[in-house]
Amino acid sequence: MKTIYTIVFIMFVALVNGQSKTNLELTDIFDMEFVSDPQIAPDGTRIIYVRNFKDIMTDRNLSNLWIVNFDGSNNRPLTTGNQNDFYPRWSHDGKKIIFKSNKEDKKTKLYMMWLDSKATVALTNSSQVPGAIQWSPDDKMLAFNMFVPKPNKSIIKLPAKPEGAKWNTPPIYIDQMTYRADGQGYLKNGNTQIFTLSTDGGTPKQLTFSDYDHGAPFWSKNNTSLYFSANLRENYEFEPANSEIYQLNLKNGTVKTLTNRFGPDDIIGVSPDGSKIAYTGNDDTFQGYQVTKLYVMNTDGSNPKLITQNFDRDTQNAVWAANGKGIYFQYDDKGNTKIGHATLNGKTTTITKNLGGLSLGRPYNAAAFSVSNNNRFAYTLGTTAHPADLATFYNNKTNRITNLNEDLFAFRTIGNVEELWWESSFDQRKIQGWLVTPPNFDPSKKYPLILEIHGGPFASYGAVFSAEVQAYAAAGYVVLYTNPRGSTGYGQEFGNLIHHDYPNHDYDDLMSGVDAAIKKGNIDENKLFVTGGSGGGVLTAWIVGKTNRFKAAVVAKPVINWSSFVLHADNPSFFYKYWFGSKPWDNPEGYFKRSPLSLVGNVKTPTMLLTGEQDFRTPISETEQYYAALKIQKVETAMVRIPGAGHGIANRPSNLIAKIASVLAWFEKYNE
Repeated sequence: MKTIYTIVFIMFVALVNGQSKTNLELTDIFDMEFVSDPQIAPDGTRIIYVRNFKDIMTDRNLSNLWIVNFDGSNNRPLTTGNQNDFYPRWSHDGKKIIFKSNKEDKKTKLYMMWLDSKATVALTNSSQVPGAIQWSPDDKMLAFNMFVPKPNKSIIKLPAKPEGAKWNTPPIYIDQMTYRADGQGYLKNGNTQIFTLSTDGGTPKQLTFSDYDHGAPFWSKNNTSLYFSANLRENYEFEPANSEIYQLNLKNGTVKTLTNRFGPDDIIGVSPDGSKIAYTGNDDTFQGYQVTKLYVMNTDGSNPKLITQNFDRDTQNAVWAANGKGIYFQYDDKGNTKIGHATLNGKTTTITKNLGGLSLGRPYNAAAFSVSNNNRFAYTLGTTAHPADLATFYNNKTNRITNLNEDLFAFRTIGNVEELWWESSFDQRKIQGWLVTPPNFDPSKKYPLILEIHGGPFASYGAVFSAEVQAYAAAGYVVLYTNPRGSTGYGQEFGNLIHHDYPNHDYDDLMSGVDAAIKKGNIDENKLFVTGGSGGGVLTAWIVGKTNRFKAAVVAKPVINWSSFVLHADNPSFFYKYWFGSKPWDNPEGYFKRSPLSLVGNVKTPTMLLTGEQDFRTPISETEQYYAALKIQKVETAMVRIPGAGHGIANRPSNLIAKIASVLAWFEKYNE
């Protein structure tokens, strides 16, 4: 976290230089802070939030807890130090909080703090970290889920080695469908189980012991049951999205199934009066994109009711209103994240908008909010001018509470962001994007253009801050980022325009966007560049196989060969079923037709590839295939491998910087 001395020095430098500003530099990323997980007190008087910062010397993302009054006064730290404090949750009486931290011995534990004295105690000291945690209605107990490891079972029996012999580590025997996960590596044997723990301390009590993973637990009103979501079917490996809601009786340990339809059912909470359960999900039709709907039912599983039938957006982060008459949720709508409300009769309204700012690297829609018992809101405010800050909303009034990066942006100039709409050349559908111009933009000049493409492919960009995009603008490029067909936030029909048809006409959407940007009159048509990561890497590789209009391309963490991807990525049972509807050996022509590898013979564009070496979502073997293919074709190419990085390359600050520097180096090589 920036110290007061750093802030004073920065202000002094700005004054000495006559308030002159300069462009962002890559190391400024280490100085960028943002707010996450704002939690408002039950009575709405105070807000605890996570303040995220970085350490340039250790290359770590760090966080502390801060507390502020609802009106913005008395903003102060609850925790301090170069550590990770996160997941604050208020007790119902507003006198205590629990949170997670690695502050003592670098091992993450669950803590409880009394807010009147700031006295803090560790509630757990286990090798595993509690997951989602809920206070009981009387604040005497906590319920949470937590991974419980099990010994690895192996049918391989080795003979005893001679005394003193040095043999290799025994072979690892794997028989699960999903045996590794991006960001986690090769998975340990075990399952996520449900526990309870007294707030007076002691040993957590394990309540479930099955061979399945259990979701976040929620208390019944009378403290006699816990409700949770899980997929407890024997075929869970082959139908991973088919979860149900269950009731766990705390007296006798019996488990009752409350839902029974094909599709995901994910509980989000019990109503204040204890009579109903709210949950999200959909009737699974195996489409690539299916809108997440909001439902309620009685706590015995009877009378399930869809309450967002006519609301064509995903409901996220849903929570009961204190009066029990409706449910608040957030949703993405055409690049803007909003808070909505649904009554139990199905009427939906918008409460406020402009949430965001949690994706520091690229401009993804990512946000969080919480609401008090008296309908006061705390949320992450996201705009194109800054990462997430804390804001409040009450009585139709918005109040920005923090300005964490005011010191940095006092002497740095960032690019202007303009919303842009155009018609796709394929079917004249309206497509949305944003055009970012370099700092001190001169409309009389021509600038090189970077087309930056989002991943997913079912995801969305928005009018929020992006360190990566701003770094490209600071280097003198106009940047176009877009939401082509398949993006979320435009309804289920728009999202499924790429169902079993990706990549295809999203290419036309993107090329039409480039044409629209050129029509603005400030783009040098001879200096067009393209890049994207994950799904954006797929499209970048597809683009250079379809057109030679770009001078250079950077394909980041792509899928190049859909057959090898489906069998090598970390969720094979999902990808083949939802994205193709057939197995690779049953439809080899279809898989290859949609693979960028099928177009490699057309590529003339100098193309760099960039992927984390520990990426298990789009494994680096995909990158290596394309690199070899381009070399065989004698295309100018290079491969950048980010050591130790998974699919989320930007999870370490230096990796984000390395990615940006690599992209700019490649483009500058051809920016003549």
